[in-house]
Amino acid sequence: MSQKYRIQTSYCWYETYEETLLVKMYFINYIPFTFDELPSLCYDDPDILMEANKNKVWDQEDLYKAAAYLAQEECLPLIHELELENPEELPQD
Repeated sequence: MSQKYRIQTSYCWYETYEETLLVKMYFINYIPFTFDELPSLCYDDPDILMEANKNKVWDQEDLYKAAAYLAQEECLPLIHELELENPEELPQD
């Protein structure tokens, strides 16, 4: 029997070298692998901001290391075909 993986999402802050962005981060088994940058309208949503403020702030190096680990373990859902409990949660692009 193959293992099913679960995609989680949460709003977080993502630091680049130039700025800090509000993003929807995608995780597989709590390890981040990609994000969607949120439109500026979301910066005015108190619920999104509250969630982002309580979550870890990610940076480029953190995300690179996490995604590299998932790729090495053949568990990166953007590259490898995995059995997912909730494939509808994957980013569209």
